[in-house]
Amino acid sequence: MNGAMKISAKNIALCGVLSALALGLSVLESFFPLSLLIPLPGVKLGLANIVTLFALYTLGARPALAIWLTRCVLGSLFAGNASAFLFSLLGGLASMGVMIALRRWDRFSVFGVSLGGAAAHNIGQIAAAAVVLNSTAVIGYLPVLLFISLVTGALTGLLVSLLLRAAAHLSLR
Repeated sequence: MNGAMKISAKNIALCGVLSALALGLSVLESFFPLSLLIPLPGVKLGLANIVTLFALYTLGARPALAIWLTRCVLGSLFAGNASAFLFSLLGGLASMGVMIALRRWDRFSVFGVSLGGAAAHNIGQIAAAAVVLNSTAVIGYLPVLLFISLVTGALTGLLVSLLLRAAAHLSLR
């Protein structure tokens, strides 16, 4: 399918299921004590990004954006944190914009698209932090987050490439 996906009951249901899966992975991730391994604020694995990137490759840009936005809004409502919503929104918008552009450019593998999205997400979150804190001092934290995004982006890219390969064998693509 492509970005101009036909709106059908099947496609709406699939987006709903993928949105629920992304939200579930996001909630599940909050139970991992990642801060014990990497004691830095804002560091997450980004498990829900697996679903978003998979949707971008299998359904197109619009459904992937809808899935991301649904997860972002519902996740913020469940968490009840307005500043977390701002961080998620700015990080996600930057990430989605970069991933959609890199996917359309067609010169990047799923790894490159994932790495670009992970880096853009961190840049968006630093921008949100600068707005919330009314300070540019947080920009000094960006190199650390970008380094970590190499690991998380590569992991997401690997998992999505495996899912895409499995989907091709199951005729889901």
